[in-house]
This record gives sequence, structure tokens and C-alpha cells, in this order.
Amino acid sequence: MTVLITGGAGYIGSHMVLALRDAGESVVVLDNLSTGFREAVPGDVPLVVGDVADRALVLELAATHAIDAVVHFAARISAPESVRDPFGYYTANTAKTTSLLAALTDAGVSRVIFSSTAAVYGLAPPTPTSEDAPTDPASPYGASKLMSERVLRDGAAAHDLSYVALRYFNVAGADHRLRSGQRSPGASNLITVATRAALGLNDGLSIFGTDLPTPDGTGVRDYIHVSDLAEAHLAALRHLREGGASQTLNCGYGWGFSVRQVLDAVRRVSGNDFPVTEKPPRDGDPYVSVADASLIRDILGWRPQHADLDLIVGDALRWEQLWWNDEARRSWLSSGRA
Repeated sequence: MTVLITGGAGYIGSHMVLALRDAGESVVVLDNLSTGFREAVPGDVPLVVGDVADRALVLELAATHAIDAVVHFAARISAPESVRDPFGYYTANTAKTTSLLAALTDAGVSRVIFSSTAAVYGLAPPTPTSEDAPTDPASPYGASKLMSERVLRDGAAAHDLSYVALRYFNVAGADHRLRSGQRSPGASNLITVATRAALGLNDGLSIFGTDLPTPDGTGVRDYIHVSDLAEAHLAALRHLREGGASQTLNCGYGWGFSVRQVLDAVRRVSGNDFPVTEKPPRDGDPYVSVADASLIRDILGWRPQHADLDLIVGDALRWEQLWWNDEARRSWLSSGRA
């Protein structure tokens, strides 16, 4: 049996590739490389460059590689960008997911793990946020993911299809063995931007919103280590293979840190300071985003191993030091370990 990973050349997808390989699974990656990196996929893992909405390609992959499950990461993921480009987000995240699911169903692939988001809950959900909280997305990004969840649910009702939709909170960090991490120069997540600022790789950073209805006026997020997130997907795969029912589950730790607390952690771990500019809030960003993560622990038996902010920051920092050091990066890439 082989697992197809869409978007497997991206940040989270590449960590899922590593987790599956570490577990002895056969893996194939489908990625159009619009934001992913060829070197993020290990050399012994097949990488097919193409679009998830290419029906003929998906059918061919399912038959050629004996696909029994799909982990669907391929998507556009910026809430502020989605406000400016809603049509692009609904096309990439909802229409293409629908096309992919239709092709998989026709190919007889019946297990899907879907990359969703806490953005489905809107700007000010109850905290901590449980899966039955009202969904009121504040951005086309969140809405496009919620629509895809509905497509999954309706598809499962009509066909031989089971799924786990994981609603991510804020993903950060890097593989502890430094086999993968955030490669994108334009990455906008706070811990990546802050660690790069601490290393002098950018000219500091901006805090978007300093008078929000939170204890220190800045946004509060539930930060989850990317390797723990990958393990949650492995647990979801086991659940589906064992005949478990379809689920929609939060994926976070259950506690949050403000922007200012994260910046303090980056200063503490790196030993460096960096300039910070205060700006107005961005459209579509929630004020507080903290998971009630009890259901995923109960249903999937998921037990995170990296639930410590300083550890998350430390892994991110070590990765950035490796990835953006030209000499080390050239050596690392030429070694074939990327």
C-alpha cells in the first residue's frame, strides 16, 4: 500500500513524507512546485510534478502506485492574501479539492486525510475552541477550507469514502534532525519571521495589532510543532485503516502564547534582539486561536512529544541557521539529504 501526499514538497507536507518513511510506509508525492521545493522530497521518494485537479494524472497515480490513502496538503494558505484574491483561493482550495476527491473516488481510493484550519472558526471564537464551536470564517481562506470539509462530508455520505479533517492551529518548528523545515523566503508565520530577524536575515518584523482584546493587546495562538502535526496525521491514517469513522478534529496543544510572548522566547533562545514595528491588524486574522484538543487525543490516541515553545523556537532557529548559511546549504543539498 502506498500513501499519496499532495503538496508533499511544501513545509508541512515534507515533514509528513519523513514521518511516513520513518514508519516504513511507501510514499509518492504530487506537487506542482508553485510554492514547494524539489529538494524537500527525499531522493528515494517519487515526486510527480503536476496538479491535483488533473483527473487523468490522479487516476494514473492511483493505479500505478496502488494508492490506498491520500494526505491532501496542496492549498493556498494566507488569510490576508485570500482577502485580496478570493477567486484564486476558492479555485485552489475548494474547486481543486473537489476535483481530486472525485478522481480518487472513481479510482477506488477510500481514505483521505485533509489539511484544514482553525480559520474556519472566525475572528473571536470561544476559547479554547472545540470542534462544535460555531464556524464563521473571516477570510476566503477559512471559508474555502470549510467548504472543502463540506465536500468531504457529502462525498463520504454518497460514496465509499472515509476521512479525517484536521483543523490546524499555528504550525511552527522544524524536524529535530534538520532533515526539513521552512524553506520559503516569503514565509509569513511569526516564529519563522522572528527567528530570521534574530539571525539578521531580515530587517526585523511587524506586530499586526497591539490593542486587540487579549491580555497584552497582541494576537494569541496555539503553536504546534510540525513534527507533532505529522504524527497526528499518522494517527489519523491508522484510525482510517482500522475502520474508524470519519472525523473532524482540532490539532493543537490546548494553550496559547501572545505575539509578544513568542518574540520574548525567540530573544531568549537565540540570545539576540531585533527591531519590531507595530502596525494595524490584518484582515482575516483571528484575535485568539487556541484549540480544545481533547477530542483528537481521545479518538486518535495522539500524544504530542514537542509541546514546548522554547523547543519549537529552538528547532526553527537551528533550521534557519542551516538553511540560510550559503556554504552549509550547498553542502547539505549536494549530500542528497534534502
